[in-house]
Amino acid sequence: MRLFTIVIISLFSLSLSAQNLLSGKITDHQTGETLVGVNVYFPELLRGAVSDKNGEYSFENLPKGEQIIRVSFVGYKTINKKIKINQTKKQLDFEMDMLVIEGQEIVISGNFTSTQHDNTVMISTLNSRQIDQSGSPTLMESISSTPGVDIISKGPGIGSPIIRGLSLSNILFLNNGISLQNYQFSENHPYMVDEFGVRRVEIIKGPASLIYGSGAVGGVINVIDEEPATKGKVVGAAGFKYFGNTEGLSGNLKIKGNNGNFFWGVLAGASSHKDYRQGNAAIARNSRFNKESFKLNFGLIRKKATYKIIYQYGSDRLGLAVTPAYSLTEENRRKNEVWYQELADHLIISQNKFFFGKFRMDLILAYQLNKRKLWGSEFTPSFEMVDMNLSTFSFRLKGKYEFTDNFKLIAGTQGFAQSNANFDAPDHVLPDANIFDISFYSLAQYNLSELMVLEAGFRYSYKNVDVPLQLKSGQEGEVRTIELSKDYSNLSASFGATINLNEKMLIRLNIASAFRSPNLAELTQDGMHGTRYEKGNAELTNQQNTEVDLGYHVHTKHTTFDISAFYNNIYNYIYLSPTSDTTNAGNKIYQYSQTPSALYGGEMTLHIHPHPIHWFHINSSYAYIVGKKKSGGYLPLIPANNFKLGLKFTKDKMKSFLNTYFRVDVKYAFDQNKPSEFETPTDSYFLLNAGIGTEIKVKNQLFLIDITANNLLDETYFDHLSTLKDLGVYNIGRSVNLSVKIPFGIKK
Repeated sequence: MRLFTIVIISLFSLSLSAQNLLSGKITDHQTGETLVGVNVYFPELLRGAVSDKNGEYSFENLPKGEQIIRVSFVGYKTINKKIKINQTKKQLDFEMDMLVIEGQEIVISGNFTSTQHDNTVMISTLNSRQIDQSGSPTLMESISSTPGVDIISKGPGIGSPIIRGLSLSNILFLNNGISLQNYQFSENHPYMVDEFGVRRVEIIKGPASLIYGSGAVGGVINVIDEEPATKGKVVGAAGFKYFGNTEGLSGNLKIKGNNGNFFWGVLAGASSHKDYRQGNAAIARNSRFNKESFKLNFGLIRKKATYKIIYQYGSDRLGLAVTPAYSLTEENRRKNEVWYQELADHLIISQNKFFFGKFRMDLILAYQLNKRKLWGSEFTPSFEMVDMNLSTFSFRLKGKYEFTDNFKLIAGTQGFAQSNANFDAPDHVLPDANIFDISFYSLAQYNLSELMVLEAGFRYSYKNVDVPLQLKSGQEGEVRTIELSKDYSNLSASFGATINLNEKMLIRLNIASAFRSPNLAELTQDGMHGTRYEKGNAELTNQQNTEVDLGYHVHTKHTTFDISAFYNNIYNYIYLSPTSDTTNAGNKIYQYSQTPSALYGGEMTLHIHPHPIHWFHINSSYAYIVGKKKSGGYLPLIPANNFKLGLKFTKDKMKSFLNTYFRVDVKYAFDQNKPSEFETPTDSYFLLNAGIGTEIKVKNQLFLIDITANNLLDETYFDHLSTLKDLGVYNIGRSVNLSVKIPFGIKK
């Protein structure tokens, strides 16, 4: 593999043809005045520039072929434009309009890097500014503000996302394009990712196995880091947050630079939270959590290639709000002392892009080491109950060729080799095992003039799960042997279309088949996990589904409207359910099973910026979902239908205050009266949130300040997806929060 990589890099670095120059001027469309400080950026090339005092920008040594250029400036509508670079010199001027409602974005998580209107699937986005303004203590909670996305939580520190009723092994959570491997078979095992240094989160709702592989049955969440600094600059930012309910403290410092050919960035962050207070003023004992992270990236930019190395380290200590911990935990403490998870994660990613005329290739190599320990107390048989390592080497090779302006083809392969290892701790939640996964896929896109975009493709996947002969504890200390070797293979396909009715309206249609093979826990688990006894099932087969999505989008100067509906038919849905058996100690035994099932529903969003009231915004959304077994009964972990309404008042400039806003948001979650057989119904609840923020400029220094109040009425409620509900522990009460961000420049 090393020799192959060296040869590929050498071949694509040798081309030394004439320089391709791109330059232009940027002006205000209404006044004709030149705009200074406008950001001009090529997302795929990692190259950016800023307009000078004359409103002019320039690039040199650009590779030939189709590229997307993004032009952005505070207070103006972002311009995203596809351009052809096929001549030595090219002049491209831009006229920018004042921002009313943000237009279509560039997204990289779809099948092809493109603007939203060119995608055959709708991709929801959440940017760093929205994350700050949410007032959420974790990135996971921020993501759950997206319609159709919810969170399974065990308090604010432990959360797993759920997309349209599917979660855990049914969705893929990506960190810069690489699937996170964090023992995500259980809702008690969160993904180790934080908001520090994140530029944007992109969310695909619906099957995405064709591009991303097994596990993307319900959708994909891709966390994308910030872009490199602009050429010739060294810049940074310091951030601080305070969360009133948990007395939580969070801070981070980042610095990045770029000399034109070499770029780099470094970031360090930490957060600490005490036990949270419920709406009834009671303390959720041992819900405290502490996190630290360190991130480093560096890379090279060449005419025909970009190379980027990313290293990320995370350390989490997450308290478990479980019954045995209540009498042992003192209130108003930060330190984790009993009944907590100690997690550490190392992730190294090598991202390589090669450009050669109409052909381009992406090669991603990654290694991830996830360490998980579970600590009990002096009253458990062993204080250190679990000690496991999960190591994963993964790769992704994708080639794209433009046959014509209207016809493109993607072909690629990806896979991983994974090993799970147990150490001296007594509880082997999962056995020692080795997993190998590889797949091959191809996808074609055809543009029918300006009227329609068509996409179709297929994928073949193979997976082997090997569990060598070993001893494993069963019920009440009973010891048995375990050995397993299973092969899984699958063919999947998809078809999508975007129909442009006119410049403002379009229809999206997608039909996709996706799958996932059973994970290690579902095949082999046999023992206590949390408060219940869980048993695997070695006879489980592939979970296959077919989903139909239909969406309608309208975008005018003052309004955006989206409505989508889906029907997801799952042939062998894998789920955990109670049996009629109990252990000798009286614990109920749960076992993994399969059954034909279906999920259906949809989302609707509306954003109105009424004319001529330019300082007023109305945002609303509604999400509806039903999950049923075809044999009768309902699926577990299905979120309640909910309605959200937000009112936002803005002021662009007011003396030293810039982009000032005040917002009021409400959320109404309906009764969830269709629970599965081992759940209980959940009553409706109403939440009121508010926020105020501004950007203050003192001389040349900018300060971004946000104050939020979540659950302003201190509502006492259960969310249906809270795993603390069965213990009688309510969700978090009122929290008044502060966020301060200070960007700075070191060198121009």
